[in-house]
Amino acid sequence: MPKFKATLYKTGINTCADVPDTITRKMKSPKGRIHVKGTVNGFAFTKTLVPVKDNPYRLFVNAPTLKGANASVGETANFVITQDLHKIKKQYTMSPVFRRQLQRHKVLKDFNALTPARQQDILKYLSFVTREETLMKHAGKIIEKLKAGEKNIRIP
Repeated sequence: MPKFKATLYKTGINTCADVPDTITRKMKSPKGRIHVKGTVNGFAFTKTLVPVKDNPYRLFVNAPTLKGANASVGETANFVITQDLHKIKKQYTMSPVFRRQLQRHKVLKDFNALTPARQQDILKYLSFVTREETLMKHAGKIIEKLKAGEKNIRIP
């Protein structure tokens, strides 16, 4: 498990520590945040690392964790963290049939411009479709909406 030392500091009313890039670069961040578990001064925690623009990921350390770790603002604490892979949501992949339809109708670029969450919602829904006829029906509806410039596409 990756280990590091960090100084606890305040940002607003919250106590936090910066996690070195050498550690977070090796972790997956599906939506920017990284779910982790570990210890601070031997006290166990489960937290979420938060991205900060042009800075390292930030680990917020709440009062119960500070107390359990016998740590306070301004002190350097010993951290051990690992990514909590159970918290990562399943990623759905695009079926070749759906991809060909998007390409054929020249809307693959539009689909890729949707938010990752919207893409995953659509791919998740389509992953449960078993008949190609039904997939083509839903693909047609999605393609119509993409051609119309819709960004908040919902399917049945």
